[in-house]
Amino acid sequence: MTMTADEQAKEGMATVPMEGEDITPKKDGGVLKLVKREGTDDELPMTGDKVSVHYVGTLLDGTHFDSSRDREKFSFELGKGQVIRAWDIGVATMKVGELCQLICKPEYAYGTAGSPPKIPPNATLVFEIELFDFHGEDLTKDEDGGIIRRIIAKGQGYTKPNEGASVEVTVEGTLDGRVFYERELKFEVGDGESFNLPTGVEQGIMAMEQGEEALFTIKPKYGFGNAGNEKLGVPGGATLNYKIKLTAFEKAKESWEMNTPEKLEQSIIVKEKGTQYFKEGKYKQASVQYKRIVSWLENESGLQDEDEKTAKALRLAAHLNLAMCYLKIQEPSHALDNCDKALELDSTNEKALFRRGEALFATKEFERAKDDFQKVIQLYPSNKAAKSQVALCQKRMKEQHDKDRRIYANMFQKFAERDSKKEAGEKNECKKNGDGSMEVENGERETEAKE
Repeated sequence: MTMTADEQAKEGMATVPMEGEDITPKKDGGVLKLVKREGTDDELPMTGDKVSVHYVGTLLDGTHFDSSRDREKFSFELGKGQVIRAWDIGVATMKVGELCQLICKPEYAYGTAGSPPKIPPNATLVFEIELFDFHGEDLTKDEDGGIIRRIIAKGQGYTKPNEGASVEVTVEGTLDGRVFYERELKFEVGDGESFNLPTGVEQGIMAMEQGEEALFTIKPKYGFGNAGNEKLGVPGGATLNYKIKLTAFEKAKESWEMNTPEKLEQSIIVKEKGTQYFKEGKYKQASVQYKRIVSWLENESGLQDEDEKTAKALRLAAHLNLAMCYLKIQEPSHALDNCDKALELDSTNEKALFRRGEALFATKEFERAKDDFQKVIQLYPSNKAAKSQVALCQKRMKEQHDKDRRIYANMFQKFAERDSKKEAGEKNECKKNGDGSMEVENGERETEAKE
């Protein structure tokens, strides 16, 4: 009968000695760690950090079953269950540059099932692991490093706050070691600007679980931008650090959780809320409210006549107001999208046509912008602003035409000069004559050198 690796270890046949520090939370001997080379930094990776390692895996009898040394470094998110439990526990104790050995009991590795064909059931595994790098989790959609999270204490549950959720948080903001913000707050996600919280903080909160405590590094794009925040003493272009604890939250109802009367009622409420934010110059907060209307009503179908009329009016107002918000915060492409959607609902809407013209003008599409403004004049002759915009478009188009003409004129001039030089060079090439002399452009004759 063949013995398992663990049975061989008990019989003294294993080649790997069972030594090291017990690093399991329960202190049950499930993961033993032996440091073979100390790391070069004092900082340890946190839950959610992306870590990069090399490893060699063996059974207790010394049999190799896997190694990354012949491949690229292996990367994973720590504490997310992407690897065996022993790794999540062990790598969390390592420093960059550290080389260690982990002896992992079956319950912290592949358990009773093993991982056929290389790892038998109930196998204790030995890993030699080297940690090269770790960095926080990037929460941005574009993965541009604008919001980096590092989890101090993991939360509970699987749900997270959504837009409109009521949250209770403790927030501490620091800049260059100076605390510029320290408050316990209760607010709705989307209203953060009222509490001097940048968009990056709200995005971070929406990624958290209840009870979670985390550190966030927020770049200017998701912080206070180039303007900074004078009230908080934050200069323009500052990268900010926040420590946030999500104490409790209550999610806002999702669209599928609401019936039609609820959606219509809530849409009217948030429309008024958005309008108030807009009047206060809080355009990003206003846009959050208008986007909620769109999400609730854009796919609503089978409505009765009166409800259909109300829903269409609310959607139209939401897209028009979103377009205006995006124009205010200088995001013309988003404004353009919302104008197009508004015009799908009302193809001759004066505000939609005018604002689309403004968005096109902002993206230097002067010809198309002029067409929209002219259409406004055609449909609404009393619109003086559209007439002014047509004139401005024509002015910009003429300026662009004149600029292009100068560029092309210079380009053709350069081509002509180049061709002229080339032609002169060709004429200057000596042509051998029958008498042994060479004729050049100026008509002089030179005698060919004789050997």
